[in-house]
Amino acid sequence: MNTDAPITDPDLDPTAQLGAGEDRSFLGRIGIPSVLGWGFVGLLLFMIGDGVETGFLSPYLHDHGLSEHAVAGIFTAYGIFVGIAGWLSGALSDVMGPRKVIMLGLSIWLVMEVLFLTVGVSSMSVPILLLTYGVRGLGYPLFAFGFLVWITVAAPRKRMASAMGWFWFAFTGGLPTLGSLLASFTIPRIGFMYTLWLSAGLVLLGGLVLLIGVKEPRGRVRLVAAKENPVRALFYSISIAWKRPKVGIAAIVRAINTAPEFGFFIFLPIFFTQTIGFSMVVWLRLLSAIFLSNIIWNLLFGLIGDKFGWRKTVAWCGGFGCTLSTLALYYLPKDHHSLPLAIAVGALYGCTLAGYVPLSALTPALAPDHKGAALAMLSLGAGAAQMVGPAIVYVLLRPIGVAGVMWVFAGLYLLSGIMALTLTTSQPQGEET
Repeated sequence: MNTDAPITDPDLDPTAQLGAGEDRSFLGRIGIPSVLGWGFVGLLLFMIGDGVETGFLSPYLHDHGLSEHAVAGIFTAYGIFVGIAGWLSGALSDVMGPRKVIMLGLSIWLVMEVLFLTVGVSSMSVPILLLTYGVRGLGYPLFAFGFLVWITVAAPRKRMASAMGWFWFAFTGGLPTLGSLLASFTIPRIGFMYTLWLSAGLVLLGGLVLLIGVKEPRGRVRLVAAKENPVRALFYSISIAWKRPKVGIAAIVRAINTAPEFGFFIFLPIFFTQTIGFSMVVWLRLLSAIFLSNIIWNLLFGLIGDKFGWRKTVAWCGGFGCTLSTLALYYLPKDHHSLPLAIAVGALYGCTLAGYVPLSALTPALAPDHKGAALAMLSLGAGAAQMVGPAIVYVLLRPIGVAGVMWVFAGLYLLSGIMALTLTTSQPQGEET
């Protein structure tokens, strides 16, 4: 069969009752579509590679002559490209098919990483770092969120939140959990630069595992009807924000979900090492502990969301929970003797951060006839988080300090919880009582 041709079999038509079949395999019973099993392995490896730098790149650039302001600017530029790619991942999946989007993301990541390491880091030129690291930001959202769209095509509806939980388990299992943990072992042994080269090798391996291992046919073709104009389909992935306002609200909630997290990556490594007094290795292991909690709760909140309700889980466990845990993360650890307490409140933050997991199942239910477009907006929110978080740090860290920025982030989480309560839908699993 020519898998690049439009699908005409109604049983494989992504516009008809997607994922309605029952997967009786072991993977299916635990919430992973068995036809995508290798994809989750590949995603985990890719995100480990992408996440290796998370806990040390900011202080590394700072230690090599760049100001915190310049570092925040570089991460903000990166976030802008991530935001663009977040939208494109869903929009292009509609008109190209998720697999081609994944291939595009892998290619961009590898090419720009090589330029970043060989030209940008060696010169420590801010314009070159802005260009190479910034454009590399297109890579991982196209790869990861392209696979997210593929999941919505293949997963049964009644297990959708569970499948999303496994997606975020693999995603945050790599970025930053295992990535940071790996860096904490490799940096003392092979140094910063070889650690970054190792990360590129893991990204390549993860991409190959996903692309070779996943044979599911619907992800290899465009998801909108063959007769639909590609430009119109791309435009709809933006216009859906006002045609279906709740989809736009969901995208804002998703942006708030991880905006503080990516802001934290800029100033918390410096705060915990220079103010609290942790060593870099201890900080990296603390970061791994925080997100070990997150990946465990990603799975649990996928199951909880399917039982308790997607909307209520996002609002109460995610938005309102993160409001409290963000403030605890700043106010409770006092010095380098506070490591056990820091781990405890960090684990709480990782737990509440996972409360947003059902949003990935809820958003397509808000526009069931245009799932790709709805997920394009959600991915735009996820990508925008990597711009919004660093931008807040860039603008506010100097005038209001670490404490002020933490209160701003807590306020955003509170707002997201209120907004999430408005995301009602007529779908039986989306409308919670």
